Amino acid sequence: MTGGDTPAEGSAYDGMLYVRGDAGFDEAVVHRIFNRRLPERVPAAVLVVGSEHDVVRGVRLARERGWTVAVRSGGHSWAQWSVRDDALVLDLAALDDATYDDATGIVSAGPAIKGGSTLGPFLAEKGRFFPGGHCPTVGIGGFLLQGGQGYNARGWGWGAEWIEAIDVVTAAGDLVRASESENADLFWAARGAGPGFFGVVTRFHLRTMPHPGYVATTVQVLPLDCFVDVMTWLHETHHTVADTVEIVALTKTDPAIAPGPVLVVTGLALVDTPDQADAALAPFRGNPCLDRALVLHDAVPASIEDHRVDQLLANPEGHRWAVDNAWITGPAGSVVAAMTRAYTTLPNDKAFTIWFSMAPVRDLPDMAFSMQSEIYLAAYNLWEDPADDAANIGWLDSVMADLEPVTVGQYLGDSDLSRRQVKFMSDANWARLQRIRAERDPDGLFVGYLAGPEGALNRNHWDDLRTSGGVAPR
Repeated sequence: MTGGDTPAEGSAYDGMLYVRGDAGFDEAVVHRIFNRRLPERVPAAVLVVGSEHDVVRGVRLARERGWTVAVRSGGHSWAQWSVRDDALVLDLAALDDATYDDATGIVSAGPAIKGGSTLGPFLAEKGRFFPGGHCPTVGIGGFLLQGGQGYNARGWGWGAEWIEAIDVVTAAGDLVRASESENADLFWAARGAGPGFFGVVTRFHLRTMPHPGYVATTVQVLPLDCFVDVMTWLHETHHTVADTVEIVALTKTDPAIAPGPVLVVTGLALVDTPDQADAALAPFRGNPCLDRALVLHDAVPASIEDHRVDQLLANPEGHRWAVDNAWITGPAGSVVAAMTRAYTTLPNDKAFTIWFSMAPVRDLPDMAFSMQSEIYLAAYNLWEDPADDAANIGWLDSVMADLEPVTVGQYLGDSDLSRRQVKFMSDANWARLQRIRAERDPDGLFVGYLAGPEGALNRNHWDDLRTSGGVAPR
C-alpha cells in the first residue's frame, strides 16, 4: 500500500492542520494530554488527522518543511512524548475504529481506540477478549508500541505478543503492511520500541482469545505495619500461583477503610468456572496477616468491567502526575527493604504504589521488547496544585533511588527518560534497533526518545555513576 501525492502548499486535509501562531494551535498542542503537568515544549505544527491518508500527507509535509515528526495516539504518556519542540505532531484521535473478523478471530483497530472503555466492550459483545491495558481510557497505540503490560501479562503475555500485523507509514511517507513475513524489521521494532519507533502505526491487527467465562477476585486489605511480613511472604509465593491469576499488591489511601494508607493484596482469577477460580486463588489464604485484615474478600465473583471502573477511579482526569517504575529482582530481604519507603511513605492521599507479579518469568519472542524481571514496581503520584510539584517529584526521585540496588531496568510505559536514564531493552536488541532505524529513518525524521541532550542511553544511570565516580545524569 502506498499513500497519495505529496501535498502542495495550502492543500486540504481530511482533518485540520494548525501551524504555530494559528488560532487553535495552543489547544491542539495539548489536546487529549492526560498529565496536566504540561511541558513548555512548543511544536512547529499539529495535524489533527481526519483519515489514514492524512498521516501519509503529514509525514510528507514534515519532510518538505524540514520538521521532525511526533505521534499522539491516546495522550496518556506521563512524559507527554508527543509534545516536542519544532516537530509536527500527528494527532491520531480520529483513528479509533475497530472491525472484527469472525473467521480468524482478528480485531483490526486504530491506534487511538481506548483499550478498556471502547475496544474491550466491542469484543465482549462477540465473546472475545484482548489483554489490553488496565486504565480503560488508554489508547492502544502507545500501549502496544512499548510492549503492552495488560491484563494477566504473567500468564497471557505482553500485548505486543498478540499483534498479528500493523499498517504503518514509514519515514519515506509510504503506507505499508508489516508482519512476520513482510517488512519484518518494522514489525520487530514496533513491538517494544515505544516512542523510539520510526514510523506511524495507523492500524493494529490483533489476535484475540475467548472472553474469560468466569472472573473472581481475592482482596485482602491490611494495616500498613503488616508490610514486611506480607511482602516477604508474597515474594516467596507468587511464582507458585496459577498463571490464570493476575497478582497485584499496592498501598493506597481509602478513608472509608482507614485514615491513612493501607496495604492491599489482590488476586484476579480469569478462568472458566467457580471451582477453577477457588483453586487458583487458594494460595492467598496463606497470607500470614489474614487475622488482621481490615477487609477480606475470598474468591468472590467479579467482572472485568467492574475492575475497569475501579481503575478509572484510581486514574482521574485533570491531575498533575509524576510516575516512575523499576523491574526488580533479588532475595526477599533485599527487595522488601529497598521498596519499603515507596510503599509506606506515600506523599499524599491520592498517590499509590503497585507491585505486579510476572513470575515465573518466561522467555519472550523475538521482538524489540526485551526487559523484564519477576517483579514490576511502579509509583504513581498525582496532585492538583502546581505549588506541590517539587515536593511530589522529590519524593518520587528519592524512593526510586532506594530501589537502585535491586533494579535491573524499567518499563517504557511508566518512564520519563528525560528525568532518569534507566535501561529498558537488552543490549543486543538496542543495537539491533539502532541499525534498523539507521536504515529506515536515516534522516532522523521521527523524533525518537525524549531523553535529554544525550538521547536515550539504554543504561542505568547509577551504573555510570559507579564507573565514573562522578554524578550520573538524572
